[in-house]
Amino acid sequence: MVKKMTIQYNHQSENHTRRSILRNTGFGLGAVACHSLLGEKTTSGETPTRSADLPNFPPKVKRVIFLCMAGGPSHLETFDEKPELAKQDGLAMPASYTAGQPIAQLQGKELKCQGPLTKFGRYGESGQVISDFLPYHQRMADDLCVIRSMVTEQINHDPAHTFLNTGTAISGRPSMGSWVTYGLGSESKELPGFVVLTSVGGRNPQPIASRQWSSGFLPSLYQGVEFNGSGPPVNYVTPPNGVTDSRQRKLIDTIGELNRRRYATTQDPEIETRIATYEMAFRMQKSVPQLADFSDEPQHVLDLYGAKPGDGSYASNCLLARRLAERGVRFIQLYHRGWDHHGGLKQYMKVCCGLTDQPTWALIQDLKQRKMLDETLIVWGGEFGRTPMYQGKGGAGRDHHIKGFSMWIAGGGVKGGYSHGATDELGYHAVEDVVHVRDLHATMLHLLGIDHQRFTHPYQGLDMRLTGVEPAKVIDSILT
Repeated sequence: MVKKMTIQYNHQSENHTRRSILRNTGFGLGAVACHSLLGEKTTSGETPTRSADLPNFPPKVKRVIFLCMAGGPSHLETFDEKPELAKQDGLAMPASYTAGQPIAQLQGKELKCQGPLTKFGRYGESGQVISDFLPYHQRMADDLCVIRSMVTEQINHDPAHTFLNTGTAISGRPSMGSWVTYGLGSESKELPGFVVLTSVGGRNPQPIASRQWSSGFLPSLYQGVEFNGSGPPVNYVTPPNGVTDSRQRKLIDTIGELNRRRYATTQDPEIETRIATYEMAFRMQKSVPQLADFSDEPQHVLDLYGAKPGDGSYASNCLLARRLAERGVRFIQLYHRGWDHHGGLKQYMKVCCGLTDQPTWALIQDLKQRKMLDETLIVWGGEFGRTPMYQGKGGAGRDHHIKGFSMWIAGGGVKGGYSHGATDELGYHAVEDVVHVRDLHATMLHLLGIDHQRFTHPYQGLDMRLTGVEPAKVIDSILT
């Protein structure tokens, strides 16, 4: 809590700006940000967070691993079985479903029903419905909480990713990973609190802009750091030939001193961010090569994931995600690009599921064996789903769809083997226990011990938050 302060002004005194008040009272935003990222102690001996009351209540999990199937996987070929859609395959899509609804590439075209291109079965003691495209998911049916009633607000890829990551389609807002590390800091002193990994495989891999893991108006210390799947894990971290640790340390100390002198004059929190970034980069010169070196992984673990070190695959990224989690990274986000199936749906579903199904299962099994799953939240899904209507480009496909699709979550505090919500009989509209993207954000924060309504940052005269000003709710029915 910030105490009320009375400041006496006179012509001989220093001009008291908001920055000088923060500096003189020991609440420098840059200092708080720096300490929070590095997981260090403040002078009071407490581990700092965005504010003294975080977490708001005991958390169920310590970290998040978000598995983003970029492009939008079809819920109708993964988790949402629709016998009626199969019956109406090739018939005109009833106008009562589509009239006045946002449609992407099929706008103005004849709309026909596209039946499912695979079979479904019930798996696990829970009888979770999962398609034949996902045989490894079938094995872990009782670990998954499948949400079949997701909705979002943006129908094209980039704005939909922006909405999924930031809770708004407005560019420049903080990503969810930045919000989480801003609020809770990191448990790692050697690695960034928010790490991003990408892989490619499938049809029409859409580009992913780095602003999807931007810190927006939060201190830049909290932006995500992208790790490469092959070659040097992080660009420009490896010291040049002939530069020793001692020389590098001396250089960083000198630059740090210059920055501290500048900060004393300007009180710019970004200068302290710069100091912390130099220090983190120095530590990463040792920690990152060790992180990316899989030589200490037994062959049976590599086989579990289907990982080949250095190949930049989703499988290797899943193994790297487990290694990052072990080292205390707070938010780990994997993008697999290739799920934009406007055509060749059956062919490319086999490709994408073939690349991601086993590694996803392996990640959950590995975390479970290491007693880490109960303290980790896993989220799987894309920026939207696919239409029940046919789109043909090189074989049957589906267009973008935002009115009802599936995602799943697993891990600490979540009911395994549980199904939440439903779409209508053709898989178009979410009609039961609808879950908005903001509800997913609210639930994620809740599991981390954060009340989404109280978790704010002042910006442009407003108390901004990840879940925005529209109603958002924690999905209580899926929590243990």
